[in-house]
Amino acid sequence: MSDFPGFPAETQQFLRELRENNTREFFAANKGRYEEFVKAPALHWVTAMGERLKTLDSEIVVDTRANGSGALMRAARDTRFSKDKSPYKVNVAMMWWHGSGKKMQHPGFGMQITPDEAGLMVGMFHFAKPMLDAYRQAVLDEALGADLVSMAKSIEAAGYQLSGSHYKTAPRGFDKNHPRVEWLRYNNLHAGTHDIPPSVITTPRLIDVCFEHFAKLAPILRWLVRVQERFGGV
Repeated sequence: MSDFPGFPAETQQFLRELRENNTREFFAANKGRYEEFVKAPALHWVTAMGERLKTLDSEIVVDTRANGSGALMRAARDTRFSKDKSPYKVNVAMMWWHGSGKKMQHPGFGMQITPDEAGLMVGMFHFAKPMLDAYRQAVLDEALGADLVSMAKSIEAAGYQLSGSHYKTAPRGFDKNHPRVEWLRYNNLHAGTHDIPPSVITTPRLIDVCFEHFAKLAPILRWLVRVQERFGGV
């Protein structure tokens, strides 16, 4: 059993204050609080939750580097191409993924804590071109395509909604009358929940609550792993 006690209440308190004072000056003056109440418990959580997730997928990557390449996302925002020049994210986010290399190129389990709540997801938020091509081949494949439809029904029956539909019609070159044409409109595939309250986040119950969600959503990851194993996509 994990010894993770829950995130301290100070984690979300810091995020709330950062939301109201999103400046480099505020962050610099409160960096000690960030290190103690956000970064340290988040890295503990990465390890504790990672141990549980390995029971769902023995090859899941649990990477405790805090430089942005590991499970923990950077605190600083990339503002180069954004109209919003706020320098810091007002959430703390982490990811556990299947496959060697960069985490965003692989299906994974993700979680974020915001100033108000916590949420989690399973799947991929974005298909780069190789993965998009692999996904479309999988939709057209009789076995993988049928399993996608079946998996989607089981996820919906468990109370979740698959997301990722992007295009209004079938992509150019694909049959608009294909029986799985609705799935050809997707350019990512994931599902999750955003309603984990502070009353859970700050207690040892958090790991059981999150693991129950992850276990129900794990078929998404397993299907995407099969896609990559069959068609590539990295």
